[in-house]
Amino acid sequence: MESILFHGSDKIIQNPTNAGGKVHNDFGQGFYCTPDIELAREWACSKEPSAFVNHYSFEPDSNLNVCNLSGPEYHVLNWIAVLISNRVFDTPHAPTREIKEYILSEFLPDFSGADIIRGYRADDSYFSIAKSFLQGTLTVKWLDRALRLGNLGEQVFLQSQRAFEALVFISSEPVEKSIYYPKRLRRDSDARRAFADIEGAGMGADGMFAIDILRNKIKNDDLRLR
Repeated sequence: MESILFHGSDKIIQNPTNAGGKVHNDFGQGFYCTPDIELAREWACSKEPSAFVNHYSFEPDSNLNVCNLSGPEYHVLNWIAVLISNRVFDTPHAPTREIKEYILSEFLPDFSGADIIRGYRADDSYFSIAKSFLQGTLTVKWLDRALRLGNLGEQVFLQSQRAFEALVFISSEPVEKSIYYPKRLRRDSDARRAFADIEGAGMGADGMFAIDILRNKIKNDDLRLR
């Protein structure tokens, strides 16, 4: 695990807590960091007038339970299940609601014992890709490819008290929004453009759509998901 982590925010955060974040975030309520300072600078830029990157040293002991959603023991539907369990998804149609419920019941990992979770950050473009899959316009194969677009980066999510005890504030720096807010928008638009270029390919007849997963009762250990 990295010895330095960064957190982009509209404020200086010297004493982060697991109760300080938004409830409806990618992995739930906790503290989101990245080892990439450039990403942190972009993530710090929002509609708020100020932007800072907070620097932390992170020295976890070897007993911390780290769940890496990008690791070989997980697949893209595990990430989707985590996302839809925490973020607010509009599912006005009954089939989409059924698909959502099935994915949650079969593919949601048990993170109750995890101190740290690593995985994709669901910027708006990633969120729209996940919705496209649930609504039936992307196969599993192309969902996995689409999530690698745009280099939107991975995040490190701290959720346990033990993880927070390993995090020590070093310093903060102001972020020049005139530079980094356009970079954030450009990264997101690049991902959307790349997604639009491949979305038609997601309609291939040989692919597995969300409705196929529901109808065929696909399980988490199905080799076609790897």
